[in-house]
Amino acid sequence: MRNMLFLAGLLIALPLLAQNPPAQQPPTPAPAQNPPAQNPPAETPPPQTPPAQNPPVLEKPQEAAPDEDKKEPEAPAAKTAAPKTPTTKPVVKTGEGKTVEEIVARVNNEIITRSELEKARASAEDEARAQCQGRCTPEQLQVAIEDRQKYALRDLIDQSLLSQRGKDMGINISGDVVKELDQIRIQNKLPDMDALERAVTSQGINWDDFKTNISNRILTQAVIGQEVGRHITIGHEEELKYYNEHKAEFVRPEQVALSAIEIKTEGKKESEIPTLKEKANTVRKKALEGEDFAELAKRYSDGSTAAQGGELGIYKRGELSKELEDTVFAMKKNQLTEVIETKSGFLILKVMEHYTEGEQPFDVVEPEIQQHLYSQRMEPAMREYLKTLREQSYVVVKPGYQEMSGGGNSEIEEVSTSPESTKEKKSHKLHIPFIKKNKTQAAT
Repeated sequence: MRNMLFLAGLLIALPLLAQNPPAQQPPTPAPAQNPPAQNPPAETPPPQTPPAQNPPVLEKPQEAAPDEDKKEPEAPAAKTAAPKTPTTKPVVKTGEGKTVEEIVARVNNEIITRSELEKARASAEDEARAQCQGRCTPEQLQVAIEDRQKYALRDLIDQSLLSQRGKDMGINISGDVVKELDQIRIQNKLPDMDALERAVTSQGINWDDFKTNISNRILTQAVIGQEVGRHITIGHEEELKYYNEHKAEFVRPEQVALSAIEIKTEGKKESEIPTLKEKANTVRKKALEGEDFAELAKRYSDGSTAAQGGELGIYKRGELSKELEDTVFAMKKNQLTEVIETKSGFLILKVMEHYTEGEQPFDVVEPEIQQHLYSQRMEPAMREYLKTLREQSYVVVKPGYQEMSGGGNSEIEEVSTSPESTKEKKSHKLHIPFIKKNKTQAAT
């Protein structure tokens, strides 16, 4: 699983303001486990195993790029000489012979520099710390950091390959980039894009680099969806078979899965409270009229789970305050509470699922089973796909960096050292032989 950290990161979302494509958003839980619950905004006892929270957007500034006037530390000692190619040099120099940047890898016509690698390693540490918040011992945290940093260069190479593949496929994601930038603006309560740009640059992040990182992440996700995800099919009979073989895993106490929209009043003037209550009532009305609750949470909620569509998690009896427990456990799936006034603001809860006590019926847990089986298929499919991309590409890594690039015991171990001009290029039509299409897909 250590070698799959990047793959999981591509399939789920991470702090939006990370310089490198981030770690994943909380995945849908496997059927054998209950999703951990967030502390609800109202006064409730904390659940036993709260999940790690993503770092707040626009809170932690990115580290500035290394000073180019300073001498870079020496690369790890190499046992063999660097491959000689007509177009790739290990170091870029100025006319005065001063070292500006060290090239550690080339992926077709793109290069990866040492400073990019160092940024990726720093980001990997931040992501590991965010994921381990309050749940890892110091030793476990150190292992998580080392795991993420060990294959930082491999992840950068894979990102480059996927991004280039997306451009070759002609995938247009410009509208998605604009939409995500606007979503970031809304989440940070900024009036316009100019304000967002100022907020980003105030942290020492280049605005163009920020947009490029978002674009590359969306592009790679689109490639994975089209080239890998759409080939994975989970049939009803397969789901039912899994359910019948794992029924013991679906015996549960009575529980409710909740999502929330919170309109905070803390720090507001008394004269503003009626307006905020009216806002909460308006948002609830939109949800009742059919607007997507998750999208409304992302747009209007002031809660800590707004970026995740307001998802709080699953609660058993005794884990909520008596008032909230009596309310939500009397509700059915997809029902909304009235606007609840709390000490910190106004709260709207939605019951996403209501699990009765005992063995859960198949139709209730079917989405969990689908996600579990899909994840099982996606992992090996992504390994095979990335291996195929490398076989069809020109990838050369500077000596001393091969272990970080996916060589050795990694499943993705094809690293080309032959010049691009002489390398036999294979067809760009990728084939994943072990995934069968259903009849509908085969017809299309």
